[in-house]
Amino acid sequence: MTEINNMKMEFLSRSANEGFARTSVACFAAQLDPTLEELGDIKTAVSEAVTNCIVHAYPDTLGKIMLRARIFDDNSIEITVRDWGCGIEDIDRARSPLFTTGGDDRSGMGFTIMESFMDRLRVRSRLDHGTTVTMRRRISVRTSMK
Repeated sequence: MTEINNMKMEFLSRSANEGFARTSVACFAAQLDPTLEELGDIKTAVSEAVTNCIVHAYPDTLGKIMLRARIFDDNSIEITVRDWGCGIEDIDRARSPLFTTGGDDRSGMGFTIMESFMDRLRVRSRLDHGTTVTMRRRISVRTSMK
């Protein structure tokens, strides 16, 4: 599979930037002609990944978040969200439903939601070095109406 387009951006871990990230990826993904449901799924997964950076990676400070999206010739999009924050001690535990380190107001469903809306989810992390979440989704090819 061949990459046909890509974008990359960095922003601070401010909650206001979550909407910026999801809208930017949605605009970039639009060239694949996704359905509204597919686009909504991608936006939700990006929101969850970026929110995890804001809440968990940098709980008491501002930090840098990098977002990259790549489009491939199989009509798929790969989205990477990376931080340089505190890292995840136990990825398997963090990926289990209802587990959170963010306090009582957090649902602990971020990774579960990302997994359910994307075709593939990979999480890599090192304590005190940050976390990288890579998600991939294939967009259905629609036939034109004649």
